[in-house]
Amino acid sequence: MNRVVITGLGIVAPNGVGIPAFTHAIKNGLSGIRHDDELRQLQFSCQIVGKPQITDEIKSEYFTDLELRGFNSSGILYGVIAGLEAWKDAGLPVENNHDPDWDSGTIFGSGTSGIDKFRESIYKIDDLQIRKLGSSVVAQTMNSGISAYLGGKLGLGNQVTTNSSACATGTEAIIMAYDRIRSGKAKRMLAGSTSDSGPYIWAGFDALRVCSSKYNEHPEEGSRPMSATASGFVPASGAGALIIEDLESALKRGANIYAEIIGGNVNSGGQRGNGSMTAPNSTAVQRCIIDALKNADISASDIDAINGHLTATAKDSLEIENWTQALERDQDNFPYINSLKSLTGHCLSAAGSIESVATVLQLHHGFLFGNANCDDLHPEIATRIDKSKIPSKTLNINLNIMAKASFGFGDVNACIIFKKFKI
Repeated sequence: MNRVVITGLGIVAPNGVGIPAFTHAIKNGLSGIRHDDELRQLQFSCQIVGKPQITDEIKSEYFTDLELRGFNSSGILYGVIAGLEAWKDAGLPVENNHDPDWDSGTIFGSGTSGIDKFRESIYKIDDLQIRKLGSSVVAQTMNSGISAYLGGKLGLGNQVTTNSSACATGTEAIIMAYDRIRSGKAKRMLAGSTSDSGPYIWAGFDALRVCSSKYNEHPEEGSRPMSATASGFVPASGAGALIIEDLESALKRGANIYAEIIGGNVNSGGQRGNGSMTAPNSTAVQRCIIDALKNADISASDIDAINGHLTATAKDSLEIENWTQALERDQDNFPYINSLKSLTGHCLSAAGSIESVATVLQLHHGFLFGNANCDDLHPEIATRIDKSKIPSKTLNINLNIMAKASFGFGDVNACIIFKKFKI
């Protein structure tokens, strides 16, 4: 089994587009959550969102004018920008050869692809303008649109596919890529996930009443993971990307290595026990974490910090309980834990990959970003772990091993173990 390392990162996040901007944002506690006037006009209960700020200049760096003509898929836009940044960051060339790169592929997840393009198409069909749909409507709306775009732009000849597992999508994609490289089926994989922006993505969650609606006048205070005054998650979007590579290949080409992946696990609670379409089966969550540790061949005591799923809903305290049970660690023996969603909102299918990029950056640069809006710790959480393990400000700290977990609708779970790279 090959050792697997991370040699490139790319990010499109509400609080930073590009690795330098994003790193600065999480180190300094900068929020990307803003008021959205469109949601106010549409009478959403939650009128704040985490939406990446993409300029025309940024678009032109990654797409030709011809590609942008009739383009209306924010998820593919975000994913291509993050994916190509990661590829470039890894020092990999983009070549237009006759043959594709047989050693490289992509597993790049999404939730719902091109929903605005779908809407545009429906209106044209209703107006009997089918011939005006354009030649790219299928590519923009098929679920694998993001991996297809990336595969074409980079000439990838290995596996090119899209996974979809709700909020566990990004973490699952990284584990799938890790498994492929570890078994020798590829030398490198571009792994990540993306999520569209807009009311047609976010409306269903607003209707479920799981979104934050009490902080419309104070957007940066709206996302409150682990807080006693948490009132739901803030909907968000973006994309995260990682180049996952065989260690031998990375060393041979002299690549910069951010971190190592030493194990992971995915499973499902089957919507049994206390699990349902929208709630996690605690037994499955704990088993996912335990099996990830086994796969990584480490003990629970080796975990220095956790980047949790922690969405700022009523399930935060249950997640903490599951971590304490799975690790058999509590109070001041519990690892440090943080939630990126306090700064970005919940990026849905992109959450796992964006948060994994943040996890790798913390390991690589030696810091742990603080949890915003969490001074009033939820009382159930306070009984299980010491407040010192939930820092509100960035800590400069040497971390060796971090766990990242994501839990999604459909009762699906993913947990991955990252380690500071040592030869």
